[in-house]
Amino acid sequence: MAREFKRTDRVGAQIQRELAELVRTSFDSRQIGMVTIQAVEVVRDFSHAKIYFTFLGGELDQRGVGKMLKQAAPRLRHELGQRMRMRTVPELHFVHDESIERGSRLTSLIEQAVKSDHPDHDENDD
Repeated sequence: MAREFKRTDRVGAQIQRELAELVRTSFDSRQIGMVTIQAVEVVRDFSHAKIYFTFLGGELDQRGVGKMLKQAAPRLRHELGQRMRMRTVPELHFVHDESIERGSRLTSLIEQAVKSDHPDHDENDD
């Protein structure tokens, strides 16, 4: 019988939960806003983890938040090691997840297209 989840997926989910808590308690929310850890991809040998994040509000832009997370990565990695008791704690690489912004941009474009199409469609039906 095949396993339902790979070990890397389970470890990634645990890292996601732990990092969400660490980021929430470790940073000034006025400066970076509300950071959400969207997903964690861990390589098979657990040497690296790609952390996808989004943020809302705050004084910093996407680059500033990314830079702050990158600078804090060694400290966060150490904290993860303390909390998770792993033999190998992956090196953390933070990546801004643009899927939400892309989705909202597409939704607004679709709404604009429907609105601009709607009046022309009604006139042609008469």
